[in-house]
Amino acid sequence: MTVSTHVLDTVTGLPAVGVAVVLERRAGAGWEQVSAASTDDDGRISSLGELSTGVHRISFDSGAYFGSREIETFYPQVTVVFDVSDPGRHLHVPLLLSPFAYSTYRGS
Repeated sequence: MTVSTHVLDTVTGLPAVGVAVVLERRAGAGWEQVSAASTDDDGRISSLGELSTGVHRISFDSGAYFGSREIETFYPQVTVVFDVSDPGRHLHVPLLLSPFAYSTYRGS
């Protein structure tokens, strides 16, 4: 299974370019990094790597993104934890982001 993401800045209505993203998987009592990347000019990362069955998390560095634009944010990091039950299916995790709110959902 592969995982992708798309980050939209809901203040501007434009893709959030250059957001640092880290994908990790649960490993025992801790977490193990699978990959890291930054969103492209369309706010996307087409593949963060392969997923296996189990619990994973994607962390978005929203603090650095808004900080580079000199915008105060309440959420310096957004972390989405999810459980993979079907490793044969592609997973898409979009993020709608603003300085004081965010939303995500399981995409296709």
